Amino acid sequence: MSSIDARQFAVAAARLATELKCSEVVVLDLRGKCGVADYFVIATGTSERQMIAVGEHIDVYAASINHHLFNHRRLDSHVWVLLDYVDVVIHIFDHDHRDYYDLELLWGDAPKVEWSPAEPVLSEPRA
Repeated sequence: MSSIDARQFAVAAARLATELKCSEVVVLDLRGKCGVADYFVIATGTSERQMIAVGEHIDVYAASINHHLFNHRRLDSHVWVLLDYVDVVIHIFDHDHRDYYDLELLWGDAPKVEWSPAEPVLSEPRA
């Protein structure tokens, strides 16, 4: 996947997380700054169940555009869901652990990608 496609996927994942009620969703552009990924999506979830559901919805969307999950982890059980698509890594934290790990500070020199939640990703109404 090219960097442009990776950026589009990262923004779509951020929009999807926002649609599914995550807060403080940011996309960091890590190109040239780390060998781990081109983009990080960081979001705060409301509960373990919601965080897992957001991860599942993002993975269904990713598969629909032929972007397959490399690794998925639920770290410390209910406080951090990590989805690794190689070029895009998605972190969904509970509030306390997002503050604790503070990835935005760790990658403080990485620019934030400007995006708007205006374009919905989900095509079907949610129950």
